[in-house]
Amino acid sequence: MSKPTPNIPPERPNESPSNKQDGTVEERVDTTLPDAQPVVDEVEDTSATPATNVSLISGNSKPRQYKVNNPSFFMQRGYQVLLVLGLIAAFFLVMVYQTLFGRIEQPQQMVTIEPGQTYYGLLPQWQQQIPLFSAGVAKLYIKSQVDAPLHAGTYQLPENPTIAEALQILGQGAKAAMVKVQIIEGKTSKDLYQALRDNDKIEKEVLTADSDNASIAQALDLTGVLPDSVTNSSDPIVNYNLEGWFAPDTYYYGEGTSDKKVLTDLYKRQQQVLTDAWENRAPNLPYKSPYEALVMASIIEKETSVADERPLVSAVFRNRLNKNMRMQTDPTIIYGMGSRYDGNIRRKDINEKTSYNTYQIDGLPPTPIALPSAASIEATLHPADSEALYFVATGNGGHKFTNSLAEHNQAVKDYLSVMREKKSQTPPQ
Repeated sequence: MSKPTPNIPPERPNESPSNKQDGTVEERVDTTLPDAQPVVDEVEDTSATPATNVSLISGNSKPRQYKVNNPSFFMQRGYQVLLVLGLIAAFFLVMVYQTLFGRIEQPQQMVTIEPGQTYYGLLPQWQQQIPLFSAGVAKLYIKSQVDAPLHAGTYQLPENPTIAEALQILGQGAKAAMVKVQIIEGKTSKDLYQALRDNDKIEKEVLTADSDNASIAQALDLTGVLPDSVTNSSDPIVNYNLEGWFAPDTYYYGEGTSDKKVLTDLYKRQQQVLTDAWENRAPNLPYKSPYEALVMASIIEKETSVADERPLVSAVFRNRLNKNMRMQTDPTIIYGMGSRYDGNIRRKDINEKTSYNTYQIDGLPPTPIALPSAASIEATLHPADSEALYFVATGNGGHKFTNSLAEHNQAVKDYLSVMREKKSQTPPQ
């Protein structure tokens, strides 16, 4: 046996004698083998020995494993979870804030609550107007903050209110007894004034015993909405007449509300409806101002109660005005007669020239002749695509629209025939 040869490291992996320059064994210190043992056997020829595996050198027969349970791994996952939870919480807080304190973009306006309406029924409209609005959050808020049902009435909402502000205002309805004020489409301002005078739960501030058109317009500060031809007219029916300016509908007010507030609210609503419709009107209409459109809307309101006919009636009057034809509409005769009207129109009434009789005057009458609905205002500014110039009642509901005078005369004969037949079938009283 040969003597031990100290500090002779084993050959490196894949190192064979053929890779050496000579046959000598170089002395090297392999730092990867700190616990290397002296070689006690003779140096054997390793030329036939396969390449040494790294695992044999490292002293570990298993592949290296990377730890996954170290603290930094779990800290990173924890931060990610906290970040996600934080984002969810932030979104929820923004949603709650937007629901309760996000502002509805709208001008100051009245809101009429009908009997039977609920707070929950108002949520879909608010949901469309407020980004990130949550109906669930709103319902929880209503359940926790509102302890009385929604009362019918007319409420004044401020400009750009939040839902919290709106609910606070609407909640005040439970504290007051409500008074119903009903104005039907087609009624006149005179009818409105009388209804308020007769309501003993409405305080009289404007409609006093000696009030007239001029005093009412001045008390409401509405003289500026009337044309000079109205304020300067010598005709007592025309002078300062606010006809048409009050929106017909059913309203509810607290007991003791003044007639001035009621009339002012109804005026503001009608003005808003007219302004919106005028701004979106169809082209090539014969109306020079919103007021002229209001006059036409009142005539349409009186001519038909059939909703589908309003655009057609509007088209007839548009066509006649564009051709410089007189409008020849019976409701204008009646309005011009005032208190003299007894339910019948006679030949002498048709031939009488008043400020309103469109059989005798050109163009529009000086003021509206009734309180028009929003539907009639819309029809005025969006007439049907029709060339009709005439219409007459059928006797069975609705009207017959025709393009020529000959067709119109035949339609009149048909109407008279229907009426005679109905009269013959009516049993004697």
